[in-house]
Amino acid sequence: MAVVATGFAVGSGSLSWSADDGGGPATSSVSDASALADTTTAADQVDADETETETEAAESDRSALVTRSDGRAAADPLKQETLSLGSSNTMARTEDLSDEDPRMIAQALLAEFGWSQDQFGCLDSLWTRESNWNVHADNPNSSAYGIPQALPGSKMASAGDDWATNPVTQIRWGLGYIQDRYGSPCGAWGHSQSQGFY
Repeated sequence: MAVVATGFAVGSGSLSWSADDGGGPATSSVSDASALADTTTAADQVDADETETETEAAESDRSALVTRSDGRAAADPLKQETLSLGSSNTMARTEDLSDEDPRMIAQALLAEFGWSQDQFGCLDSLWTRESNWNVHADNPNSSAYGIPQALPGSKMASAGDDWATNPVTQIRWGLGYIQDRYGSPCGAWGHSQSQGFY
């Protein structure tokens, strides 16, 4: 198959093109080309409008996302109601530490007095010297009693009626005494090393 182009001719206001393909001459005017260009431009504009609409729809879908927690609230209204009752609906848990090793109790209580764990070494040295952490330590030469060797032991009643047998009560009282008198267990240990007592 042979196609021979015979040429282009540009005249005033018209564009002509002809080809000898056995079907005769084909011509097109500038006005036809303009119409074709207008049609292409209109089609491009429709495509742009559709793309913009799709983008807006996608953004709208993203802003209306539902989270898992939204679904949970709807799925369990009793739980949602319980959670919405606020802090008055909280549950506290207490543990009896009195059966624990007194050293562990003391470590747990340090934060209650604003001290970090780095104070425990001093406290351990202090109360090992005083009572060897014995709840029933009773000094035969004085009326000092318990883990902190309170003098007299009955002073610890301010921390609880069970002061004679409960290590938690004794330790809490002893830490309060140390805080008021020496500022920290390391302060009390320093005094004990220099003076022989605290």
